[in-house]
Amino acid sequence: MKEVEEMMKENEFARYPRLDTVLMVEKFIEEHSGEFKVYQLWKNLPKKTMYQTYKVIIVYLLDINKIAVDSEGKIGYIWSPEAGQIFKKKGVKWE
Repeated sequence: MKEVEEMMKENEFARYPRLDTVLMVEKFIEEHSGEFKVYQLWKNLPKKTMYQTYKVIIVYLLDINKIAVDSEGKIGYIWSPEAGQIFKKKGVKWE
């Protein structure tokens, strides 16, 4: 989250996104994993979003390990709900 905070300080036009916007971008990335680079993805979103706000979402999703960028610069969705279930089965608790 530190990267998001730094980005917000550096860019006076960046805005914190609404939750529905974050979820829309995340869902679009999941459905089109590995198809688009960062700018192309933004151009193809179902709803228009300010680019600065979109970049905040991308940095956030990278920070929480839901997405990754491959060697070609394409964005892929890497989060797995099954992985979260493994922690529950092993008795791992968040404190």
